[in-house]
Amino acid sequence: MSEIERESMEYDVVIVGAGPAGLSAAIRLKQLDADLNVVVLEKGSEVGAHILSGAVLDPVGLDALIPDWKDKGAPLNVPVRDDNFYMLGEAGGIRIPNWPMPPLMNNHGNYIVSMGNICRWMAEQAEELGVEIFPGMACSEIVYGDNGEVRGVVAGVFGLEADGSYGEGTEPGMELLGKYVFLSEGVRGSLSQEVIGKYNLGEGHEPQKYGLGMKEIWEIDPEKHREGSVTHTMGWPLGKNAGGGSFIYHLENNQVYVGFVVHLNYKNPHLFPYMEFQRFKHHPMVAELLEGGKRVAYGARAITEGGYQSMCKMVAPGVALLGCSVGMVNVPRIKGNHNAMLSGKAAAEAAHAAIKAGRASDELNDYETEVREGPIGADLKKVRNVKPIWSQSGLMASLTLGGLDMWTNTLGFSFFGTKSHGKTDAEATEKAARWNPIDYPKPDGKLSFDRLTNVAFSFTNHEESQPAHLKLRDSTVPVAVNLPEYAGPSQRYCPAGVYEFVKDGDEDKFVINFQNCVHCKTCDIKDPSQNIHWTVPQGGDGPNYPNM
Repeated sequence: MSEIERESMEYDVVIVGAGPAGLSAAIRLKQLDADLNVVVLEKGSEVGAHILSGAVLDPVGLDALIPDWKDKGAPLNVPVRDDNFYMLGEAGGIRIPNWPMPPLMNNHGNYIVSMGNICRWMAEQAEELGVEIFPGMACSEIVYGDNGEVRGVVAGVFGLEADGSYGEGTEPGMELLGKYVFLSEGVRGSLSQEVIGKYNLGEGHEPQKYGLGMKEIWEIDPEKHREGSVTHTMGWPLGKNAGGGSFIYHLENNQVYVGFVVHLNYKNPHLFPYMEFQRFKHHPMVAELLEGGKRVAYGARAITEGGYQSMCKMVAPGVALLGCSVGMVNVPRIKGNHNAMLSGKAAAEAAHAAIKAGRASDELNDYETEVREGPIGADLKKVRNVKPIWSQSGLMASLTLGGLDMWTNTLGFSFFGTKSHGKTDAEATEKAARWNPIDYPKPDGKLSFDRLTNVAFSFTNHEESQPAHLKLRDSTVPVAVNLPEYAGPSQRYCPAGVYEFVKDGDEDKFVINFQNCVHCKTCDIKDPSQNIHWTVPQGGDGPNYPNM
């Protein structure tokens, strides 16, 4: 795009993504030096628009960043009051007692929160300190310097022609340049993937692993609501078909967050993660809770699950990867926001020291050292073997051997060392001929819903005249390879109904309904041919999750 003329703006630090990692970095930079010029670019229509509410937050990151967050009105209003774990069968469940679980699994002192509202509040704190925040500004390109270093990003490109070319009405965007660029795009960000590939940052590390998390917000009968209650389940309906489980969090205002996670290393291409979620809600324990209530929002996103051994190198000349761009989720705790905040704080401190010393566009090695050797590394190292044990030996082994490993790690040692993940999630997918199709019950429209109905509750929107942001590396692969060999898994693994195979006479045709996309990135991860490339659409497009 060298022929495109763009205006440019210079900053000390350019931050891509207004999630907990990016906003923490921005806040910490201005705390350290009010004169630093810091900009945050957010592709959502507003801060929090792409963050579906509902999480249990360990406040350790917020404590480190803004110790007086309570006095400043942070929306942490619902402390966890009780913790429940169940192993489900189709008709019932067995509660797993809390006492044998390692201390790190205890939710005492944590809060049930809307992360969308947390990020909106953090954005207010950042702006009060002088941070510039630009929502609706998708970052579509990296700007490289003469020596191959990252110098900035291109943001705000609008009005591309349907084929992706620049036309008379195209706004070419701007170059936002900085001494350092922080990529806090979340899971599988397109710019982060480019940087990881260009600088070979994954070398020497295990492949990243992922789960697909789907979530609905329900308003339920007040008599059934138990504010502060947290429930996690394993087992049915997934059984041996896939790893994963559910969470049910009771927030305030009679709201319940109902979520379901499917590990994306499943083998059977006939598996339909979205329908596993819908079937789960018909379990007697869940159905009794939801009956008489109403679903008010739906969304989905990929979750990093590789943990300690899958964290790639985090720095390259001029750039640092933050939060889920690296993969900092503690899988057994189902928590990563606290580590995202700590990573933002650490990156900011490293950049501040570098700028103060007169440096620019080099590698912030102090940031990587702090992540691996500080609180984030300590948090993730204790649980590093839970995911690979589960993947390789199943749920029961994960509960017993993984639990034992977490206990011994609290004492500073492990019987297992550090286990390998092995294959990528795409490589784990096996040929359809080896597996039987799975029969899923039809949604009833009361507890369970078809995908397109639910996608309407994500309030997603994409300008139909823009080019599709979901790119095929080879347009022949879906019909020539994925359909005959893998039974066309994209029509099932996508939780938004983006992909379908339709008949055009006697021939099969692959259709991409990109308008439905909720930006979960599952297609980029799970496609067995690795033929789908997720790129950013125009700024402001995508989900618009409610401010709840």
